[in-house]
Formats: sequence, C-alpha cells, structure tokens
Amino acid sequence: MSILVVGSVAFDSVKTPFGGVEEAIGGSATYFSAAASFFAPVDIVAVVGQDFPHDLLSFLRQRDVDLSGLQTVEGRTFRWAGEYEPNMNDRRTLDTQLNVFADFRPVLSDRHRERPYVFLANIDPELQGRVLEQVAAPELVVCDTMDFWITGKKDVLMQTLSRVDVLILNDSETRQLVEDHNLARAAHKILALGPRAVVIKRGEHGATLVTGDTYFAVPAFPVLSVTDPTGAGDSFAGGFVGYLARSADTGDDGLKKAMVHGSVMASFNVEDFSVRRLEMLMTHEIEHRLERFFNMLRI
Repeated sequence: MSILVVGSVAFDSVKTPFGGVEEAIGGSATYFSAAASFFAPVDIVAVVGQDFPHDLLSFLRQRDVDLSGLQTVEGRTFRWAGEYEPNMNDRRTLDTQLNVFADFRPVLSDRHRERPYVFLANIDPELQGRVLEQVAAPELVVCDTMDFWITGKKDVLMQTLSRVDVLILNDSETRQLVEDHNLARAAHKILALGPRAVVIKRGEHGATLVTGDTYFAVPAFPVLSVTDPTGAGDSFAGGFVGYLARSADTGDDGLKKAMVHGSVMASFNVEDFSVRRLEMLMTHEIEHRLERFFNMLRI
C-alpha cells in the first residue's frame, strides 16, 4: 500500500568529528522517503525553491517515489546547519533559514488524498492539521513532532494528536508534552490524548513502543562507525511506516516488527553524511541486517 509523506526537502550543512558536508540534500521528507521506498511506494508533498536541482532526487524516482507533490516556487530552498559534539548525541544548530518553507501550505491532489498510510513529518502542527482535513479515510496516520512545537503551539498540537494513530517523538519530548518525568507514565498519558501507540526514540539506546497493552523496547543496531546522525529519526520513521504499509499489519505484533525495521534503516542512515548511504543501499543488505537484528532479539 502507498504512503503519503508531508514534510521538508532541504539543504543541510553538517559538521561531525568525522568530517562535514555543505548544502547536502536533507529534510524530513527526503530521509523518510529514502528509507520507506524500500518497502512501499511513497508520495512526497513538500516545497523547494528555484535553486533546487531536481536531479538530486533521481534515485527516489527510480524507487517508485512520486514527486508530483514537490512544489517549486520562487525563492531559496530551506537550509539548516548544525554541528555534533564528539559523543554524536548532542548537536548545536548553527543556522536555520526557512526560506520558501516559511510559506508552505500543503495542498493535496486527488491522488494524495486517497493514500491509505500518512506520515506527518516534523512540521508546524497547524499544517499537519490541514493535511488531516484533506485526506479521505487513511488506514494509519503517523505523526512526528519536536520540542519547538510543544513549547510554541501545544494547544494546536494537542488537537492534531487527537486525530493520529501513532506519535513518534524522543524521550525528553515525551516528558515535556505531558509534564511527567516518568517515561512509562508519560507515554500512557499521551495515549489518553488520542494516539493508540507512542514510539519513543532514545538515540543510541534504541526506541520504545507503548500501546494500551504493550511495552516493547528495541536497542539501536550496533553500528561500528557512526558518521552523521542527521535524519536518523526520519529514516527510522521511514522503515517503521514502510513496513506497516507493506505488511498491512498494524496490530501490536506488526508495530513491534515495524520497530525493528525502523531501527535497521536508521542504522544504515548514520553510516554516512546526508542520504548517501540510503541512496547506495541494496535490498539484500537490509534483509541481512534485519536477520541479524531479529536473531539478536531472540532469547
């Protein structure tokens, strides 16, 4: 089944202890699609400026990613710059230029409205709500958010959460959203807001799935060389939603398997800058790592 992702396509400038890149392709929709496209067809709705070279996304077209919803408007493409600390967990934002993304107003075509799986990437919750008003009857809506929206637009975010099935956020954002330092209790408070599942990203410590009946944690796949963590969360979401779209199993068991697929796709993403690793990735590599990961989880 096909997936609709609404998010950003951007240029990233990143510095890590292992090097850096200047104005490499990035953005939540890009990372998500690069990962999810291994499992299901993806439609992107996003915006770029006239300075964006569309051939950078040719690898996505080759993977059945539909780019008809990628608008090109007058102006410059969204840019972000950041630097990672030696521990690769902490980073500093050096520069953010929203540019054309500041006026982004997603309008869905008839094709996009009918997509059964929807991923609302980390964008303004008002825009997420506008997307939900346009989609027809999705089978599953997965939403990402961040501390900036929790602080600045919490009321709107709460309205959006009442209409989604799965919320993805990190551990500090989980606590911040419901003002509870106990992570398990905080997750259940979020479930009471509307979502039937919460996925808590915990960086190098993996991720945790919480539903009304399930508390399931997966470790991060052990990567020997972490080069650039940028986009790891969106790659995780791509593997997670991609598996669910391919399997059509959205029950608790399906969600657990989706967690493993998400962790595997994130593990590939961090091995190189930008989407380089995902761009060159082969299906047999994913299958091999999935097999290794499932074997790791057996007792």
